[in-house]
Amino acid sequence: MEYFVTVVHEASFTRAADALHVTQPALSHQIKALEKSVGGALLERMPRGVRLTPMGRAFLPHAELAVRSAAQARRAARATAGAEGGELHVASLHSLAVGILPDVFARWRAVHPRVLLRLHEYATAEALEEAVERGTADLAFGPSPAEPPGTVVPVGEEELVLVVPFDDRLAGRTAVRLPELADRVWVRCALEPVVHGERFLDWACAQAGFTPETAVWTEHSSTAVRMAAAGVGVCVASADVVRGAVGEDCVILTPDPAWRRPLAVYARVPLTGTAEAFVDLLRATWPPPGPRTAGSPVPPSGPTPLTPRPPSPTAPPARARTGPPRACHR
Repeated sequence: MEYFVTVVHEASFTRAADALHVTQPALSHQIKALEKSVGGALLERMPRGVRLTPMGRAFLPHAELAVRSAAQARRAARATAGAEGGELHVASLHSLAVGILPDVFARWRAVHPRVLLRLHEYATAEALEEAVERGTADLAFGPSPAEPPGTVVPVGEEELVLVVPFDDRLAGRTAVRLPELADRVWVRCALEPVVHGERFLDWACAQAGFTPETAVWTEHSSTAVRMAAAGVGVCVASADVVRGAVGEDCVILTPDPAWRRPLAVYARVPLTGTAEAFVDLLRATWPPPGPRTAGSPVPPSGPTPLTPRPPSPTAPPARARTGPPRACHR
């Protein structure tokens, strides 16, 4: 199966043989043996390259999952036996990879310098859950999945905040009610969470009685924050992205009520060895210590439910004035 998957990915027997460090006749023999065992041709040999037959297209996703699962099994066995070295594959949303994981990875490297980390980033929670089902990574870090795949370990809550430029008329505030922003334009991001089947900002603004006017659509949350900091419009972003990845003059405003969504680590199988150690380190590193306030939950009808929380009235505004790189701090 590994030979078959490699031929498909390389689209060439010659390149696949080089990647696998086997001779081309040996590779061809193994593919023919596999086709005999499944009862038909999986690949069509073309003058330039190969392409999948209908049987091959049906076989490929299962073969990819089997190959990934075998690799995961080897890593899990080595980790449980206490073997040093190896790899740990972590899947996450892009916003969490930018805002939270750098500190976690740095601490991990200090403790486990011989374990290679491979990060797989995804745009949406749905894509992340699908990647776990396909066996792409040993574990995933993201919003609590709507349908748990196996093991789910809660690790905290992600806070979503509003970002405006340093000279905005609201810059002296710590919190704002959404209806106060009905006349503003917004910087939107393709990575925006989905709740109740809608993009989160559309849903939240509808609850506040207005439709947001979009000035700019971006691909990444870090870009959206920089646009907002420059005065293009207001944006919604993870507080960790703003504090950890943006070096601009800007102000963080807490929505009233505040927005949070639960985060978890999850996997298809129980977490052991290095995967379990990574979760322990993540929970020890994040979220940072601080008071957490309670609130009434939003009905969990969407794939990434968010929870409104009342803001802290004593928090100072988030500003950054001095010293490059300049970052936003609450």
